Amino acid sequence: MTSSSAFPTPSASLGLSPLVPYGWDDAWADEFAPYDSEGLVAGRVIRVDRGQCDVATVDGVIRADTAFVTPNDPMRVVCTGDWVAVEPTGNPRYVRAYLPRRTAFVRSTSSKRSEGQILAANVDHAVVAVSLAVELDLGRVERFLALAWESGAQPVVVLTKADLVPEAATLAHLVQDVETAAPGVPVLAVSSSTGAGLDILEAVLAGGTAVLLGQSGAGKSTLANALLGEDVMDVQATRDMDGKGRHTTTTRNLLVLPGGGVLIDTPGLRGVGLWDAATGVGQVFAEIEEFAADCRFQDCAHVAEPGCAVLAAVDSGELPERRLESYRKLLRENQRIVAKTDARVRAEIRRDWKRKGAEGRAAMEAKRGRS
Repeated sequence: MTSSSAFPTPSASLGLSPLVPYGWDDAWADEFAPYDSEGLVAGRVIRVDRGQCDVATVDGVIRADTAFVTPNDPMRVVCTGDWVAVEPTGNPRYVRAYLPRRTAFVRSTSSKRSEGQILAANVDHAVVAVSLAVELDLGRVERFLALAWESGAQPVVVLTKADLVPEAATLAHLVQDVETAAPGVPVLAVSSSTGAGLDILEAVLAGGTAVLLGQSGAGKSTLANALLGEDVMDVQATRDMDGKGRHTTTTRNLLVLPGGGVLIDTPGLRGVGLWDAATGVGQVFAEIEEFAADCRFQDCAHVAEPGCAVLAAVDSGELPERRLESYRKLLRENQRIVAKTDARVRAEIRRDWKRKGAEGRAAMEAKRGRS
């Protein structure tokens, strides 16, 4: 089986070579084989809107209805990046199934029902676009990275509008700040207007599917146009006061890059809620979890416990306090999301509260006894 990070030649028996630029490979051919025997057509979803989707097939892009594969579970709806089995004829033509996803980028919705929303599927690289036109928000970068790691994709942070930082020393300092907040993640400073750094980014993305993420005004559409070599995505100016802009991209679009690979551009994300992303949070804050392994207590909360190696690292200057505060915040948020959907986790949280309450009362009693 071939790696998902490259585009090898597809199975010749299916004759689907026109889909290779979209990421088709032998592994997808094997997954699709049962549907091929039923006479269905393979394709990749390049856009979804209002219960329908555009699908790239060997016969070109077709419009298909997703009614047959739209369950009540929002995590199982057809999304951009999916490989699907489509009816060969009909008006409308229907998507009959989507192939098992290799990766999935998911965030929590604003719904009170605590649902997850899948933004893109079968992604190899999650490109987090961060504008240098405004002050860096490292906490937001860490939040995006937690979701990216949890998806199974390799994150890449792209600092856009680098031409607005003319001094090389200042730019290097900004890159270093982000690298500190993104251990194990490539951080690239690029300028869509001058082309600086684009060649490196193109080389990184050439071997698979990338999803472009970030806030409105981060320069995603301009970056997408630069990578595509033409003005495909609409671009609007951002406000000088805060660097924000209106959503120029309103749907998630999958686009073939001229240098190889495909890019999924997404609307600007105002809210980036975690969705069962404990592993991703741990990856973003890998150094904290390494320190935690030396804590005296296995269930150390890194707040005031004796023998806490994490707090010791903060005191010694090895660990920035901002990193620890961000780590605590994302862990708490993720725990709340998981607790809303997992009764076992809710029970564990209640037991933990009771235990800590009992310990607090016992400490107060002991203190009174000594006084």
